Amino acid sequence: MRNTFVDTLFEEAAIDPNIYLITGDLGFGVLTKFWEIYPDRFINAGISEQNMASVAAGLALEGKNVFIYSIGNFPTLRCIEQIRNCIAYHKANVTVVAVGGGFAYGALGMTHHATEDIAIMRALPEFTIFTPCDPEETRQVTKLARKIVGPSYIRLGRGGEKNLHSNSIDVQIGKANLLKDGKDTAIFVSGAIANEALIAANMLEKEDISCSVYSFPTVKPIDKEIILEIAKNIEQIYTLEEHNIIGGFGSAVSEIIAESGSSVKIKRIGLQDVFTSMVGSQSYLRNYYGMSGVKIFDLIRNNKCNHRYLIT
Repeated sequence: MRNTFVDTLFEEAAIDPNIYLITGDLGFGVLTKFWEIYPDRFINAGISEQNMASVAAGLALEGKNVFIYSIGNFPTLRCIEQIRNCIAYHKANVTVVAVGGGFAYGALGMTHHATEDIAIMRALPEFTIFTPCDPEETRQVTKLARKIVGPSYIRLGRGGEKNLHSNSIDVQIGKANLLKDGKDTAIFVSGAIANEALIAANMLEKEDISCSVYSFPTVKPIDKEIILEIAKNIEQIYTLEEHNIIGGFGSAVSEIIAESGSSVKIKRIGLQDVFTSMVGSQSYLRNYYGMSGVKIFDLIRNNKCNHRYLIT
């Protein structure tokens, strides 16, 4: 996803001479082509994320289309005041890009675990939130972000993710994409953890439980239509996010359902409002905190078999 974003931005820069890229002293392994071809449109702000956000806002208010790029929490939580006051308030044309959402930098500890960023960025007015699940969705949301007039956030995996869509897709702002069809239950998922939802759904299929999986490449605005359509036809919806369950993707889905008056039951799968005191690989942490394909499979199978539905 990281390489796909950079490659796509490079292509878009050839179309849009106003595209600028600012990094917080990282990304040298993937950004080289951009700064070699467009040196006048690349800025290394150093380890100074607050300044990076402020510079981006200034450039945007002078007509530039600015992307700021860093890992995990650094382009979001570290400079949230500047994002709020300088970028969001002025509706500046800045796209904040975080590489390594969730547990991608798992071995580096909770300072590098990006598990509150969606909730915080989602609370900013008129901020579009992109959470692509694979390289193809990443390619398309990068193109969409360039065309948006106003601020946006793209949350990426670290790299090496495989394409999850078996058919061609057309990513649209505020629309979900079907990854796997099913009729008994549904998993709504945001971001690169979607592969775990597919693992669970394929395991459930062997137990005669038909489970659909939907990717939501935009969390804000969210696809209200598909949420309510699915809610009419099944008893249980699961949301999956590599993020705290408070305020993030699962909360966004729950808000839609609660306001609609639907009786569908919801279970939010994610970090259960705790700090990640554990360290380890991304797969280890996903499993430890109940977000792996096997753990999701166990949860849904047990709920279906016992006819008990848990509501968080």
